[in-house]
Amino acid sequence: MIKQEEVFRIGRLGKPHGVKGEVTMQVDDDVFDRVDAEYLILKVDGILVPFFMEEYRFKTDTTALIKFEDVDTVERARELTNCEVFFPRRLADNDEEDYTWSFFVGFELIDDATGQAVGHITDIDETTANVLFCLDNGMLIPATDDLVVSIDDDAQRITMRLPDGLLDIG
Repeated sequence: MIKQEEVFRIGRLGKPHGVKGEVTMQVDDDVFDRVDAEYLILKVDGILVPFFMEEYRFKTDTTALIKFEDVDTVERARELTNCEVFFPRRLADNDEEDYTWSFFVGFELIDDATGQAVGHITDIDETTANVLFCLDNGMLIPATDDLVVSIDDDAQRITMRLPDGLLDIG
């Protein structure tokens, strides 16, 4: 069984495209294009399920068209509409320069000054000029390279040098 901590969200499936089972995907992270991956993981009825890709192509920078094995009809493709799409962390390229913010969802954020956990990253807000980590406790933390002290992929922890007073806001 695939566990949530073993994957990170890279997008969401949209509506079917054509009549042969192809689906659109809103892409948050194109890691599946940068890494040789045979499958993506879909959350179907709350369960993480691997789906092998026959082919894919990008329609725009943020939209891909994907054909999964054994999804050969528009009806079957329609069943996948709105499924969240995930990628296995173990297959992701771990070159720090290629990280995307969505990779860090699920990571624990540690305050470098105190060594204490601040919270877990549940979402990334990229709708503002400054990208924000959304934590499980409701806090918003600026997600900037300048504040990151270290990243531990194995432990799923990010240690950050947080601005004075940031944790007191609330």
